[in-house]
Amino acid sequence: MAVIDELIREEENGSLSFGNYELTTKTKKDGFEYNGDSYKIKTFNEITKLERNGMFVYESVPGTVVHEFRATDKQVMFTVEGEADAQVTLELEAETEYKVHVADVYVGKMKTNLGGKLSISVELEEADQVDVAIEKV
Repeated sequence: MAVIDELIREEENGSLSFGNYELTTKTKKDGFEYNGDSYKIKTFNEITKLERNGMFVYESVPGTVVHEFRATDKQVMFTVEGEADAQVTLELEAETEYKVHVADVYVGKMKTNLGGKLSISVELEEADQVDVAIEKV
């Protein structure tokens, strides 16, 4: 897989792909329409951040590329790639427990905080890309 030159795009299967960790300066694209919502992406080698209708969705430090991002009220699934291990934060339902799978390994149940944030570490130095699946318990 590769970086997303256009910063964000809809895939043929209806999922979203976004991010470009190869950029050395912060680059953004606003007003990307997808399923009736407006998305904004900010990305470069230090951070990748996605917002939907002005609300936080995804952030990684350092920057990453996300392929085939799909989110429903019950689960979030995507593949992430980058040059270094990353801290990924997602906005989910507040004070809710989720089952987390990273690289097809069940890492346990995690509960979101009052703001609905859930943070996971993704080891990318050893792998080109890692699948992430988060499912509401």
